[in-house]
Amino acid sequence: MKKILVIGLKDFSLIWRDRAALLLLLAAPFVLTLGLGFVSGRFAAGSGRAGLSDIPVVIVNQDHGQLGQALVNALSSKDLAGLLAPTTAGDPAAARGQVDANQAAAAVIVPAEFSTSTRPQPVPAPGGQTGPAAAIEVYANPAQPLNASVVQAIVQSFASQVETGRVSTQVTVQQLVAHGLVSPQQVAALAPAVAQRATAAEGTPLIRVSVQQSDAAGSGAVPQVDALAIFAPGMALMFLMYTVSYGGRNLLAERYAGTLARLLGTPTSAAQVLGGKLFGIFLTGLAQVSVLVVGTSLLFQLRWGDALAVAALIVAVTAAATGWGLVLAAVARTPAQVGSLGTALMLVFGMLSGAFIPLSTFPGWLQTLARISPNAWGLEAFTTLAQGGALSAIAPGLAVLLAMAAALFAAAVMMFRRSQLLKY
Repeated sequence: MKKILVIGLKDFSLIWRDRAALLLLLAAPFVLTLGLGFVSGRFAAGSGRAGLSDIPVVIVNQDHGQLGQALVNALSSKDLAGLLAPTTAGDPAAARGQVDANQAAAAVIVPAEFSTSTRPQPVPAPGGQTGPAAAIEVYANPAQPLNASVVQAIVQSFASQVETGRVSTQVTVQQLVAHGLVSPQQVAALAPAVAQRATAAEGTPLIRVSVQQSDAAGSGAVPQVDALAIFAPGMALMFLMYTVSYGGRNLLAERYAGTLARLLGTPTSAAQVLGGKLFGIFLTGLAQVSVLVVGTSLLFQLRWGDALAVAALIVAVTAAATGWGLVLAAVARTPAQVGSLGTALMLVFGMLSGAFIPLSTFPGWLQTLARISPNAWGLEAFTTLAQGGALSAIAPGLAVLLAMAAALFAAAVMMFRRSQLLKY
């Protein structure tokens, strides 16, 4: 055991003396996390801790009809009060200027003819088409894409309901005219009443947000979802795969340099050598993720969740990633091959984990395939803890990660024996 500890600590100290390795192990995840935080609006003014509350939006209503005011009322409703922070402006250019100055996530501009364009026509258009309605403009802020997409989705939901009502009204009026129940001259007077019934009942909002509160911890507090709570662990786990592949590459590099043969020439068994190398890789990965967790907590005030559960998760996910690094070293024949395979695995696992694209958007078979990566299990568990989950909530994920580590280690040992890597 003492020899395993000595070999592991030696490898651990050597990696942390490599400035190029430190740049990729620590600086790169921090920079990418910071960049994604800015892109998500996490650090934008008025975005709050989660970047998804009090979203600043400017409304310009040039329409003097009922629908334009309905959109203004919807964006200013109590249902959206915790999500949007709307203000009004009279000039579209001024509203766009606020967005360009990063004072708002988006500007919603309702055209003057919006309500009138939805009124039905007494004579059907060729092919039964009702004609396009005037479009609502959403001028989005590229510096706050997440916030802007929320505003755009709300406006699209409103427009979709209006379009459904417009088409329904057009069909109803045309049928009344076709059957002689209403004359074409009566359409203009009848259309508003029909449109009101088709779009929404009186007093019923066109857009409603349902909020469900979880009291899993028993405190009654509602956990806030922080965009950075997804990006930070995603980057940490992705670069963890680089770290473990770097350790595997060093194992093959020592073989080609002759230091591994000299080590095996001492009264040290192959199992002790392999155990020491494995321990060194594990320590490096453990230190890397721990530094990133502590750093983001101090610099970005990011809440990772229960400290004991976070520590257990770091150990489990590092062990699973170390298993993958050892398998790479057993499969590859040269240090360059380990580097190439490790980079590819880092990127593939990073994509499959949902760190960049939500895993729920993937096809079912791809979501199942993603479970082979420790990144997917780790990111899911980190998200659970960030939302207030306890150690018991991530216990199944911890068990899977530890089982993955054991299976990969056993597979790597078998491959090492066949490849005669630890023979001299």
